[in-house]
Amino acid sequence: MKNIIIVVASLLMFTGCDSLIDLKPPSELTYQGFWDSETGARAAHTGLYGTFRGEVYTFWALGALRSDIWGGQTYESPSSTDFIESNITVSTAPFGGWAGLYSDIHRLNDFISNVPEIDFVNIEDRDHMMGQAYGMRAFYYYTLLRTWGDVPISTIPFTEENPESLSKPRSAASEVMALIKADVQRSLDAFGDDDSFWEGQRVYWSKAATLTLKGDVFLWSGNLMGGGDADFNEALSALNQVGAMDVELLPSYANVFSTENENNKEFIFAFQFEQDQATNFYSLMTGRTTEIHPQFDQHGNSMADYVTNGANRFGPSETTLLRLDDHEDSRKDATFIQLYTDDNGGQGYRSYNAEKYFGSILNKFSGSVDGSLRIMDNDVPLYRYADVLLMIAEAKNLLGQDPSDEINQIRTRAYGDAYDATTHEYSSGTKAANTETILAERYKEFVGEGKRWWDLRRAGASYVFEHVPYLTSAEEYKLLLPITLDMIGRNPLLEQTPGYN
Repeated sequence: MKNIIIVVASLLMFTGCDSLIDLKPPSELTYQGFWDSETGARAAHTGLYGTFRGEVYTFWALGALRSDIWGGQTYESPSSTDFIESNITVSTAPFGGWAGLYSDIHRLNDFISNVPEIDFVNIEDRDHMMGQAYGMRAFYYYTLLRTWGDVPISTIPFTEENPESLSKPRSAASEVMALIKADVQRSLDAFGDDDSFWEGQRVYWSKAATLTLKGDVFLWSGNLMGGGDADFNEALSALNQVGAMDVELLPSYANVFSTENENNKEFIFAFQFEQDQATNFYSLMTGRTTEIHPQFDQHGNSMADYVTNGANRFGPSETTLLRLDDHEDSRKDATFIQLYTDDNGGQGYRSYNAEKYFGSILNKFSGSVDGSLRIMDNDVPLYRYADVLLMIAEAKNLLGQDPSDEINQIRTRAYGDAYDATTHEYSSGTKAANTETILAERYKEFVGEGKRWWDLRRAGASYVFEHVPYLTSAEEYKLLLPITLDMIGRNPLLEQTPGYN
C-alpha cells in the first residue's frame, strides 16, 4: 500500500509540463507490478480526478474570459486584461505548452492501456472506470480542439524518454474531432446499460456526462465542421437520453450552487472541492474587507458584516450587469452582489446605477462561512441539466424545430412565482431569432461557469464578432490561440496557427 500511495502522489504532482517532450515515461511514475492489481488501478483512478480538478481554472478561463461577460470594473488590480481584450501575440499568448493538458492526457493513456488487462472482483467496476477515462480524454481533446484547432494526437503511453519520439506535429482538426467522437463512443460502449453515478456521486464522470459531452461535440461539429443535420440529430438524440438518468432542473436557481446542496440532481458532473482538501478559484471574484465593508448591496444593506476572502480581479462587464438587470429574475441576485457607494436612502439600487456602482462580488460560488473565514469550497459544475435543456433547444433550432419548450423550462425556474406567461413565455421565431434567444438565456444562466465563449463560438464566428467588443471579422484568426515561440523551439515539428505568422 505504501508503494501505491507514492505512485498516486507522483501522479498528482506531475503537472505543469510545457510540452509533449517534457512528459515522463511510465517507468518513472510506476513500480513493477503496479498495473497488475485492482488496488493499483483504483489508486490511479483517484489520481485522474486530482489532476482533472487541477485544471478547473484553465477550463473556466478558456471558456469565459474572451467573451463579453468579464472585463468590467474591479476594486483591485484586474487580471488577464490582455486575454480578455484579445491582445494576443505569439510572444504574449497565455496557456503556453498546450496549457499543460497533455500531462493529464498521458495519465489517461496509461490508464486506458493498462486497466483492461487487470482482473477485477466486479467486472462492472472496471467497465465503469473505462467509461469514465474515455469520456474525460474526449473532453480534454475537445478543449484542445476548441482552443487551438489542429493539435498533436497522442493516445498511447510513452515507454521511453526520447525527445524525437515525443515531438509530434499538429494533426488536422478533423482528425482530432474524429478521435473525440471515437472516444465518446468507446465511453458509451464501456458504460453499456449502466446509467449509475460512481459511488452515487456526481463528482465522477458518468454515462450521463458522456452523453452531454456528445451533444456538445456534435453541435460543434455540425455547425462549424460541416456535419450538418446528421450531427445535429446525433446531438439531439444523445441529449434527450440524459433526462432519463436521474437528473432534473431544481426548483430554485440559487440552491443549485449552495454548499449545503452539493451532489444535487441538476449536476451531471462537477469538480469536488472541500475544506482542508482543495478550494476553488472564485476567491478572485470576492475582495478584501477594506474595499467591501464600506459599501452597500443592491438592496441598500450595509456590507460591514460580510465575511471576505481573496481579491477582486475579475469584474462583470456593464453588458453583463445590464443583461441581468431584471429584479424578477432570480438569477440576478443569485449571481452577483452588486456594491454601491451609498444606500440610496435605504432603498438600494434595484436597477444598475453606473454613477454609484463600486464593483461586484460573485455570489454564485460564495463558498461557506466558518466563523470569520469564508471557505471557497463550492463544487464547480462542468455540466448540469440546464445546460442539457438549452443544448436541446439549440439542436432543435438548427434542425428547424421549435425550441421554445426547453427555453421556457429555464425561464419558469428563473422567474419562479413572478413568472407570467404573457410576459416571460417565449414563442419560436426565425432560426436567427431563436439563436439569439438561446444565447441570451445561456448568458444569464451560466455566468461564472466558463460557458459563454464556447457558446458564441459554437453558434458561429459572426456571433462572436457581434457580441465580443474586442474582436472583429478582420481578426478571425484570433478565434484560435497561437502556439508560443518557446513551444516551437522545443518541438520544431509544430507549425504556427494561421494568422499569427
